[in-house]
Amino acid sequence: MTGRAAVLALLVCVIALSLAYPLREYIAQRAQIAQLKEERERTREAVEELTERYEELQDPAYIEREARSRLHYQYPGEQTYIVIGGTAEEEGEERDGPSDPWFVELWDSVAEADQPRG
Repeated sequence: MTGRAAVLALLVCVIALSLAYPLREYIAQRAQIAQLKEERERTREAVEELTERYEELQDPAYIEREARSRLHYQYPGEQTYIVIGGTAEEEGEERDGPSDPWFVELWDSVAEADQPRG
């Protein structure tokens, strides 16, 4: 190996080593940019869902339906019936809320707090 070839090989190694760190940083930044784009898209979807929910909650008919179905509210003079046992189709479905109305759970918690622990 001649002196010129050794200097050329040394020069190529120095150039390769000097470019390795910036190249590694560039690749890491590109990965971080991709991750931030995914996070931005998830945030955008969450904002859209919350905007839709906000628009639903501005509708008085929707609020009335939710109050009647979830909280078992009623107008004066109306009679409300709560069906305890559902049909076979309803039993297979998952329920969103608690199994008992909110006032039953409230009363049960008050009764449980009144009993001493043994």
